[in-house]
Amino acid sequence: MAMMSGGVDSSVAAALLVEQGHDVTGVTLKLWGGESDSGCCSVSDVEDARRVAAQLGIAHYVFNFTDEFEREVVGPYVAAYAGGRTPNPCVDCNRTMKFGKLLARAAQLGFDAVATGHHARVVRTGRGFAVARGVDRGKDQSYVLYMLGPRELARTLLPVGEMTKAEVRDHAARLGLRTAQKRESMDVCFITRGGRQAFLGTRIERRPGAIVTTDGTPVGRHDGVDAFTVGQRRGLAVAAGERRYVVDLDVETATVTIGTAADLARDHVRVTDAVWSAGEPPAGAVLVQWRAHGAAVPGFVDGDVVRFAEPQPRVAPGQVVACYEGDVLLGGGIATRA
Repeated sequence: MAMMSGGVDSSVAAALLVEQGHDVTGVTLKLWGGESDSGCCSVSDVEDARRVAAQLGIAHYVFNFTDEFEREVVGPYVAAYAGGRTPNPCVDCNRTMKFGKLLARAAQLGFDAVATGHHARVVRTGRGFAVARGVDRGKDQSYVLYMLGPRELARTLLPVGEMTKAEVRDHAARLGLRTAQKRESMDVCFITRGGRQAFLGTRIERRPGAIVTTDGTPVGRHDGVDAFTVGQRRGLAVAAGERRYVVDLDVETATVTIGTAADLARDHVRVTDAVWSAGEPPAGAVLVQWRAHGAAVPGFVDGDVVRFAEPQPRVAPGQVVACYEGDVLLGGGIATRA
């Protein structure tokens, strides 16, 4: 089963499997029925996937998971912002929809594996299957697959992980696929560009509050804590002699605390809901990454705490903290407020 989102990566992933002689069925997930301009989950994306499948000569089906998506992805996204956290809905979608419900549906229907267009690789290590970085480092998506264990990976194919994005587009163009030059999906699929506050405003009661410095001095006001994230620098609307960052959010008092880069520095982050490919936290040095395309830095894992070799900007609660050994993803967890 090849998951076809209507983009060029999943189109080429399906094409490669066909070329390799696999018996391929294309499936598109209908996840969001509301307004979207992200290039994902729209009616046009379903049509693009259907037409690519026809070009490849494979069957194509649409699975409607809109109720599950609202419950497992949209609801937690809203709850996270209401709780002062910064969620990654693509991670929740991968966990619950693509490698959760879809993988289970594929097994029920008798499919051997599920393929997606993620730029990452499935590799064998001494500990079993693991995710590794894609060949195209600029497009690497291994970070958002941190939750996949050996059981899921044994039934997962990532055909474009060995290709650069340019090679993917060239391959699509050679095949004459309609998605060859389609722009990438860059935003949250259920929120229009620049519309996060409007979206949350319909689901969260906005509470104005104070913006204070680390010593408690009031320096401004805000319309709602959900408009901020730890580490944010822009949009603070506070005049200061040096750069200020959001260093903490207190939902109970609706207080946003700002400070300097030094105030933001931490030598560790505590994680929850950790998943490790070896079944337990890695021993020894690791490389730690906490942004989808951020640089990984040296550190090590101490129980439910990930420690940095040198202080780093505080990780926003709700973000994924992923740990690597070279290019191989060892697992990770979700940053907590503690």
